[in-house]
Amino acid sequence: MLTPTMQQQQQQEKGVTMIEYALIAALVAVVVIATLTTVGDQLVAIFTDITTALSGATSGS
Repeated sequence: MLTPTMQQQQQQEKGVTMIEYALIAALVAVVVIATLTTVGDQLVAIFTDITTALSGATSGS
């Protein structure tokens, strides 16, 4: 059986773990946003080239 003090400590550990996971998720989000912002213009250019190539291929038939 868990004493009230042990139960309280277990609940506090769960809260700390949730905070740690939230911080990790926030860090991952920041890294993803920074990466997409940095590489975003290059991705737009690549997809524009693909769209142009596909449009040319279908209209030329």
